Amino acid sequence: MTPSARLSAAIAVLDRVLAGEPAEKALTNWGRASRFAGSGDRAAVRDLVFDALRKRASSAARGGGLTGRGLILGLMREAGQEALFSGEGHAPAAPTPEEAGRQPDAEAALDLPGWLIPEWRYGLGADTAPVAEALRSRAPVFLRVNLGKTDLAGAQAALGAEGIAAVPHPLATTALEVTANARKVQTSQAYLTGLVELQDVSSQAVVEVLPLTDGLKVLDHCAGGGGKTLAMAARARLRLWAHDANPRRMTDLPDRARRAGATVQLTERPEAEAPYDLVLVDAPCSGSGSWRRDPEGKWRLTPSTLAQVVTTQAAILDRVAPMVGAAGWLAYATCSLLPRENQAQIEAFLTRHPDWRLQRDHVFTPLQGGDGFYLALLQRN
Repeated sequence: MTPSARLSAAIAVLDRVLAGEPAEKALTNWGRASRFAGSGDRAAVRDLVFDALRKRASSAARGGGLTGRGLILGLMREAGQEALFSGEGHAPAAPTPEEAGRQPDAEAALDLPGWLIPEWRYGLGADTAPVAEALRSRAPVFLRVNLGKTDLAGAQAALGAEGIAAVPHPLATTALEVTANARKVQTSQAYLTGLVELQDVSSQAVVEVLPLTDGLKVLDHCAGGGGKTLAMAARARLRLWAHDANPRRMTDLPDRARRAGATVQLTERPEAEAPYDLVLVDAPCSGSGSWRRDPEGKWRLTPSTLAQVVTTQAAILDRVAPMVGAAGWLAYATCSLLPRENQAQIEAFLTRHPDWRLQRDHVFTPLQGGDGFYLALLQRN
């Protein structure tokens, strides 16, 4: 496919996304119907679609409308490649006078839902625009080195032998940032033998802050796929349990644990094993800190769904608090940058539970390299 033909394909996919179809499904359906498209074409169209979603508001302004064509036209105008809209062959038709577009205003330039901008500014202050700008770009690929099997230099060498370049990142002692051939990682021997795991550097940094020592009894209450579970297992010899409201999310965790050389017990009723020395709640959230990985999530979020998420977070905190032992820790984390999910959520918890205190909290933003994360560490008074 020519570069212009890829634009036409991306326009068609985006029209389906804007009509309500999930981007991954729309891309899969396009790929199945376009057998002529090679792997490079599919990757290029995917990149165009997700870049347009990351920059949806500004691209719609530049392209003259919130349509697949408008988004891709705006994206090309920003890149100085409007000439690809030539109408020749499989290229999109040349822009009409009605598609002149405009420069994005200050709000559109943030590429955030308008209703959310006041809270974004309240939480981030002077970093409002820089963090929003960071979320307009593709996320780096990070690996966590499994120190139970190798060290950073050993992992770099193993990856390098397969043509994958990676360098240490200062935010976490276990982190490597992939700088070349990221698409090879999941088929590499370094990954398949458990030397490295795919994990954002901020997520790794969150685990490094946790007070983990050998022998502790630990529960990962919202384990999901188990990324933080395995990261904790690599830091100390723990008695480790994992739970998720949807157990199917943990389907791959036993195999991943074996590959990593870790022991994890899955539980559907974590209360039965209480008390724990540490409970980690990596709570369901808006995902606002990781919107460059999931740009659709940015535009799907509504005031009502955010309110529901905040209610769910509070209910989880109330559930797990009694599971923590007398001298234990409750660690609350989100991949969000919104105060109502983070600082305000903890303040509300402490009001409901005056026998607890906040020992310290941390905010990580994309300006540090990884996703946006919040972590609060609490203990009983």
